[in-house]
Amino acid sequence: MKYQPTWRKPAGMGLILLLIAIWAVLVASLAGIIGDMAWPLQAVFYLAAGTIWILPLKPLLRWMETGRFKAPS
Repeated sequence: MKYQPTWRKPAGMGLILLLIAIWAVLVASLAGIIGDMAWPLQAVFYLAAGTIWILPLKPLLRWMETGRFKAPS
């Protein structure tokens, strides 16, 4: 059985990079507001912002592999 490469993997990698870029711009645009907060609140915000962007990756990675966004039921 021959492996047929699909367009989903390069497209998915591009979408991941686009997601990271958009998220970074969004978080950086809030730096003025966040910079006025106390440092513990800043730490909580940046910790959350640094992990939340990962949530849309699971369906995107599943789509890259299978062509479906949802897991089979």
